[in-house]
Amino acid sequence: MELKVLEDNNTFINMYYFGEPAVSYYIEDGEDKILFDTGYSGIFMKNAELMNINLDNINKLVISHGHDDHTGGLKKFFKTKKNIELIAHPDCFDFKENSKGLYIGSPLSKDKLSKVCKLNLSKEPMKISEHITYLGEIPSLNDFEKRYAIGKKMDCDKKVEDTINDDSAIVYQSEKGLFVITGCSHSGICNILEYAKKVCGDNRIYGVIGGFHLFDVDERLEKTINYLLENNIQLLYPCHCVSLNAKIEMAKKLDIKEVGVGLNINI
Repeated sequence: MELKVLEDNNTFINMYYFGEPAVSYYIEDGEDKILFDTGYSGIFMKNAELMNINLDNINKLVISHGHDDHTGGLKKFFKTKKNIELIAHPDCFDFKENSKGLYIGSPLSKDKLSKVCKLNLSKEPMKISEHITYLGEIPSLNDFEKRYAIGKKMDCDKKVEDTINDDSAIVYQSEKGLFVITGCSHSGICNILEYAKKVCGDNRIYGVIGGFHLFDVDERLEKTINYLLENNIQLLYPCHCVSLNAKIEMAKKLDIKEVGVGLNINI
C-alpha cells in the first residue's frame, strides 16, 4: 500500500503545497486507486496536480464522516469525475449543524450524489480492495471513549444531538499487522483500533494515521497513550484534530511521526 497526504492542517517547510484544517489521502492498493476524504475547499485537487497524481485514475472514494472538513471538496471533485464508487455510512450525508446553528455537513446531499456516483452506504464492514476493509459503524468497546454530541443532525424532521455515529475508518492488512486510516476518530481512536482487530482477525496494530480528536491533557488522553503503548504500535501519525499539547504529552512516551501535505507512506 502507498498513501500520500493530499490535505492536512500542516505543511512541511521544504514541500510547497497548500494546507487547511482538513483531511484528504490518496491510497494505492494494487489496481485500486482510493481517495479518502475530500478536505474542506477542494485544494486536495491542486495538491494532487502538484504531486503528479492523476485523480482520473481514482475508482473508489471513502468518506470517513459527514463533516465539511472531510466532505467540502466533493462538489469540486464531482464537477469532472463520474461513475466512481463512493463508500460511507448511511447517515454520512444527512443535515448537520454546529452548536451555533451553522451548517457543517456535506455540500452535496445523498440524492445529488446518487446522480454523479455509485453510492455504497453501509453500517457493516466490507472489503473495498484486496487488502483494505471499510469498518462501517464503530461500536463502543472501552469505557474511557464515550461518544459526545457535536452539534445537531436531522432525524425524522426533528433536530437531535449528533453523536457522529457515521464516523468510520479503513484498515490495510499487511504482513506486519494492521495499518488503520482515520478521519477524525469521533468514535474514539482506541475503539476504532479494537474494532479493526475484531473485523480483521488480527491483534497486531502496525500503524495508524489520521485525526485522533484529542485536545485536552486529561484522563482520556492518558488512557489512550497507555493503550497505544500496550499495543506496541510502530507507526503513529496523529494529525488534523490533535492539539499541540496532546501531541507533546504523547511524545513523552510514544514515538509519534510528523504529518504534513506531501507525506508519503509505503507499507
